[in-house]
Amino acid sequence: MKSLKTYILAFVLMTLGLSAQAQLAGNIYIHDPSTIVKCDGKYYTFGTGSGGLISDDGYTWRTGAVRTGGGVAPDVIKIGDRYLVGYSSNYPGTRGYTKGDVITVWTKTLDPESPDFGYSEQELVAWAGADDDCWAIDQAFLLDPTTGRLWMSYGTYFGAIRIVELDPETGKRVEGNEPVDVAIDCEATALMYKDGWYYLLGTHGTCCDGTNSTYNIVCGRSKSPTGPYLDNVGRDMLEGGGRMVLSAGNRATGPGHFGLYVEDEGCEKMSFHWEADFDRSGRSTLGIRSLIWKNGWPVAAEPFKEGTFEIESERRGYALEIAVDFVRLAGGMRAFGVRDNEAVVSLEEQKLEDVIGGWPEGNIDVRANDYMFRPHQKWTITAVTDKGGYLGQPYYKITIAGTDRALAATADADLTSVPQYTGADEQLWRIEQLIDGTYRIMPKSIGGKANEHLCLVSTGDSSVGLGTYDFSSDNSKWNLRDR
Repeated sequence: MKSLKTYILAFVLMTLGLSAQAQLAGNIYIHDPSTIVKCDGKYYTFGTGSGGLISDDGYTWRTGAVRTGGGVAPDVIKIGDRYLVGYSSNYPGTRGYTKGDVITVWTKTLDPESPDFGYSEQELVAWAGADDDCWAIDQAFLLDPTTGRLWMSYGTYFGAIRIVELDPETGKRVEGNEPVDVAIDCEATALMYKDGWYYLLGTHGTCCDGTNSTYNIVCGRSKSPTGPYLDNVGRDMLEGGGRMVLSAGNRATGPGHFGLYVEDEGCEKMSFHWEADFDRSGRSTLGIRSLIWKNGWPVAAEPFKEGTFEIESERRGYALEIAVDFVRLAGGMRAFGVRDNEAVVSLEEQKLEDVIGGWPEGNIDVRANDYMFRPHQKWTITAVTDKGGYLGQPYYKITIAGTDRALAATADADLTSVPQYTGADEQLWRIEQLIDGTYRIMPKSIGGKANEHLCLVSTGDSSVGLGTYDFSSDNSKWNLRDR
């Protein structure tokens, strides 16, 4: 019970004035996905059953991941140079007298083609008997970054959610450690730590009912990994509290099984599943969203949608533009006030056809300036679904609205605009929402080499270029204004 999405809607809803939404590509059918992890350059997630999904880029997924033990609702975490995998076995109904066992195993790699692939012997770390007020399934891990201690949450809607400590060296339960009840009315929990707080994310509502499933993801926080976990209005999750993180939307319902993937400082993604994707026959699919933070609380960002934007620097508030001459609109200063006999009319904005003839034909430099809703300041961002992607999204092209003039990276790590989009990697961009709601914009390639660190930066109030991503600096951050 955990999610990513597929394909671009191959149309723009012109009559409604809406933008198309980019989804994931490939085979994304999965239920109860584990937290996404990266191993030897590939992304992995495992689901209920014995298999899972693999992706080379985080956008296009395929089957092929291999997990031992079967069972339900696995999770995986990298500790040192090994991967600890947990899953629930003997889940309710399989033996009749238990409410589940939680098993852990180790492997050196998740790649089933590697000679180092293979799982260790099983370790029983949590269990629940027929009279227990807990079902021992839906486990998830947290390696505490402040202490190095390993915690595991587990449990379902029918009873308590519990947290128990494991040994990060062996994956076994710490001797003498007893589980602590921390929540009710949720399942498919996860744990994470940020800025002195421990967060418990739970899946509330009903599952496994297709388009009628009411799953949603909620959270509480605590100063201790064992609680108490309170929500934003002070309700204890042991009393049913929980602040909303993600609910149904964008033609998919029943999000559940939160997993955190930290791509960079300030760039976080959450994985989960949709109980029913309306555009995928109502099947359960993988989902990925950017994670943003509001007043100390995690919130799933809205999926990025194509459209025409002002690309605005967080540094100064200036707009990205091509460096062409400013063309004045007709008319000048009007008299103050309105005369009784003067009609009030709506003025037209400057049109592309009125100015494009004066633009140079070749490459044009890029800069930042006051936004005046001029044609040379309006950028159309369009998904390019046949060029691969990155974790959760396809690459995009960025063109001057109404033209094919494209933003491009140069071989010497600078910016330009080329007269024609050609599909070159230097003209493809990854657009990721950061935890503060701003965006990081990175070229796929620079000088024919894959780019991992350089992004669009405001090097001065009016000067722009490519520079090393730095979340602590407003120079690396941009806002996309729907103008």
